[in-house]
Amino acid sequence: MRFLLSAAFVVCWSSGFIGAKLGADSAPAATLLMWRFLPLAAVLALVAATAARASWRDLTARDMARQTAIGALSQSGYLFTVYYAIQLGVSSGTTALIDGTQPLVAGALAGPLLRQYVSRRQWLGLCLGLGGVALVTTADAAAGTDVRWWAYLVPFLGMSSLVAATFLEGRSRTRVAPSVSMTVHCATSAVLFTALAAATGTLRPPAAPSFWVAVCWLVVLSTFGGYGLYWLILRRFGATEVNTLMFLMAPVTALWGTAMFGEPFGPQTAAGLAIGLAAVALVRRGATPTATSRTGNPPIRTRGRTGAPTGAASCRGTGA
Repeated sequence: MRFLLSAAFVVCWSSGFIGAKLGADSAPAATLLMWRFLPLAAVLALVAATAARASWRDLTARDMARQTAIGALSQSGYLFTVYYAIQLGVSSGTTALIDGTQPLVAGALAGPLLRQYVSRRQWLGLCLGLGGVALVTTADAAAGTDVRWWAYLVPFLGMSSLVAATFLEGRSRTRVAPSVSMTVHCATSAVLFTALAAATGTLRPPAAPSFWVAVCWLVVLSTFGGYGLYWLILRRFGATEVNTLMFLMAPVTALWGTAMFGEPFGPQTAAGLAIGLAAVALVRRGATPTATSRTGNPPIRTRGRTGAPTGAASCRGTGA
């Protein structure tokens, strides 16, 4: 079951970058994101008002405000930069690879900010995974000669937004049901993207069938699949499990983008894929199950069998 959940999560999360590519030529990023979240937020709000009312009873105004802020950072800010970068011509694989640095950045800051740590073997695996990410990123960037250099900086803004959401979530001691967090995050994104589309005069959706195919793709695979599985895996197996799986997103997206859009996939990309897989294996071997890692909640310096503190911080939106 763990393997099936992990595989489904990798596929669904990676599908977000592909969906963004599908819709990139038919509408601006704000339009695509608005129509992705507006109907979805309405459906989730209806479910919350009927079948899921019990999950909302104990939430305070502070909890709601925190979830709204997390949604704005980990979903709205992150997704807009991803979609905008792809519209600028950055390949879906490269965007996913840049986003793949987030677990390492979050892990590096988790110690002083959240008192969460990983073992030395896990750190080695995380650094190895970063090397694979860098290897494939440089290959894709070299192939994209028509893309302006600063376009590759745009996904880093989204990664920074995810890191900020990581620590905002990590400081919360309130356990929020995934259905609640999804509803709040999607409603936040619907409001923000509708306001952005209105401000830029891009409210009206295009008539192109490809636009609505992209919207359905993103709602079903990325939001329900990627986002739902993210929280399920985070709570069952811990943040380190999610971090290691994140290193698989970039190579899977690169392969997918090559198959669907003819994006470049050469020897350097293949080498990066192999390094990423080796990193996942290394980090998994270095993981020590603890009560904290199973829940994904902020620990109080729990230690593994080797004496090294374990755990790592990660926070994600709804896939790209």
